[in-house]
Amino acid sequence: MLADSQALLYNLLLLLLGGVSLRFTLRRRSLLPSVFLAVVAVVGALFLGHLNQNSFYALSLLSWGLFVHAPLQLAGLAWGLRRSYPGWARASLAGALLVSLVGVDAFLIEPQWLEITHLTLPARGLDRPLKVAVLADFQTDVITSYERSVLRSLMQERPDLIVMPGDYLQDYTPGRSALREGYRALFRELEVRAPLGVHAVQGNVETLPGSLEWTFEGLPVQIYPARKTVDLGPIILTALTLEDSFDTTLRVPPTEKFQLVLGHGPDFALGQVQADLMIAGHTHGGQVRLPFIGPLVTLSKVPRSWAAGLTHLEGGRVLVVSRGTGMERGSAPRLRFLCRPELIFIDLVPEKGTSGAQPHRMTVNESAPG
Repeated sequence: MLADSQALLYNLLLLLLGGVSLRFTLRRRSLLPSVFLAVVAVVGALFLGHLNQNSFYALSLLSWGLFVHAPLQLAGLAWGLRRSYPGWARASLAGALLVSLVGVDAFLIEPQWLEITHLTLPARGLDRPLKVAVLADFQTDVITSYERSVLRSLMQERPDLIVMPGDYLQDYTPGRSALREGYRALFRELEVRAPLGVHAVQGNVETLPGSLEWTFEGLPVQIYPARKTVDLGPIILTALTLEDSFDTTLRVPPTEKFQLVLGHGPDFALGQVQADLMIAGHTHGGQVRLPFIGPLVTLSKVPRSWAAGLTHLEGGRVLVVSRGTGMERGSAPRLRFLCRPELIFIDLVPEKGTSGAQPHRMTVNESAPG
């Protein structure tokens, strides 16, 4: 409640200062008032974020400044300058429209515009193809038609194996909750299962003791509260703990069969993990990516180029990091930009006759927003 009140006061202050700034800018023909307004918006957001010890809250306030107050200010400038400075008026209007369109895409379109990514990798020791589905960072606090469409798209591919690298529900309620009940009901309704099993490791939002058990109670899902290596027949699966997945010095020995190591964060790939395939989530691909720059934040120690997609490492190892199907919730701004949510399907094919070198990559835009 306190944070909501602070956000309301922050926006009211920006509206008031925006009106004063616009008036002075048009009268004095100076951009200094607008610069002052931008500084107040940034400093105010950072201060309140620090006050609440929550950087995501600061980003949320900044998004209000950028996608609401900045377009209003630019539109006001366009109106005020339309006669005396028509060129500047058109530029201001174009800026207001551009920022507004980016906001519409980031908040209303991309977060529910699911992308289906198919990868094909040669795998030693297999005698038949094996389809691995990666359902990462489901991370929601409400079950909607979008979450239903994600699981429906998952099962339409009929995967042989489903792996889930953590962050399932942003629910910090102990024990049973309506959100967890709805999640489990959806799994049952859409019959989420696979011949080689559904395997889930802990993520950052499963912070309460027992969260993993509460989330998947009664479902045919194998959970891993501790590190464990299991023989699934065609391949070996090593499931990591949350702490293991962020251990940049982690050691995992090789196995005779094709080995898949599953963890929440991708940082373990920096260690001595002698696996054929490593799968992780956590980064959301950055959730916001800029042209020519890439992800702004990954919350990971791996190079930013590793934060999404497929990366070839030394020794023939492969790292696959999913952008996830959800996004950061709570006090964070609920947006994605140039970083659509993603379901990944990895087709492991027998090594013989594949010519081995580069995996084939095919991306299909399976689901449109809404």
